[in-house]
Amino acid sequence: MNVVEVAELRKTYGQVVAVAGVSFTVQDGEIFGIVGPNGAGKTTTIECLEGFRRPDAGTVRVLGHDPWRERRRLAPQIGVQLQESALPDRLRIGEAIALFASLYPKTLDPHPLLEQLGLSQQLRTPVAKLSGGQKQRLFLLLALLHDPRLLFLDELSTGLDPHGRRAVWQLVRATRARGTTILLSTHLMDEAEELCDRVAVFHQGRIVALDTPSRLIARIVGSLRVSVRIPEGAPLPPLQSLPGVRQVRREDGTLVVHADDDRTVAAVVHLLVEHRVPLRELRVSSGRLEDAYLALTGTAVTREEQ
Repeated sequence: MNVVEVAELRKTYGQVVAVAGVSFTVQDGEIFGIVGPNGAGKTTTIECLEGFRRPDAGTVRVLGHDPWRERRRLAPQIGVQLQESALPDRLRIGEAIALFASLYPKTLDPHPLLEQLGLSQQLRTPVAKLSGGQKQRLFLLLALLHDPRLLFLDELSTGLDPHGRRAVWQLVRATRARGTTILLSTHLMDEAEELCDRVAVFHQGRIVALDTPSRLIARIVGSLRVSVRIPEGAPLPPLQSLPGVRQVRREDGTLVVHADDDRTVAAVVHLLVEHRVPLRELRVSSGRLEDAYLALTGTAVTREEQ
């Protein structure tokens, strides 16, 4: 069953095309990720799904409703954590929870959420006294309070330290385990790789790839990642011509090569040694979603650049 259905969605702002005819579905019970650079159309697409913006063309259905025309029917069934949110400075956390709980006929017990998000000791703390990470965790709690069928998370981990991120990730997994479908927009590729069942990569208002993280990695960059420190400006042999090499690029003094298997890795190292390229800090690891993302958004080194 599809919880979200989008077909040829288009949205423009004057002469700027923010979303250029995207189509995708989100299945019941999955965590669906949207990634892409700034200006790729991620937030505009999500705002059309939430009913905050009216599409110029195409069709959007969320839980069977048109979000723009049926906002009142849809609103009680969705939870929304916006990229930027605000509450009155003097409002205390406990008061904010009571206020939001009063808007719905039924809500979850907030105390387990407070405990998991590390906010149980701040119930009397005014919003103005919270750190950026604490505010982010509070807005996540408020989005979950009425136990929505579909949860929108836009830049979930903004302002969170590593400990806070892990706590939030655990809560997201627990929320999905209760049956909630989650649509997550993020700039953090490790977050998308860790949490998402499928990921749509947005670029210049279009979806350039949509698949599971593991399939995107295998299809686009190969299964292995070779990284080695090399001198700036050092000439490279024709690595891209080797069978099994998917991608070659330089980034901050590091050569990164994506290979299909161990045999390809050995051929890459042999060719570098043969051409007397100094090798420092040679590492071989599994491919990452970030590598696939960089390749899809146009940063891979071409043969001509080598």
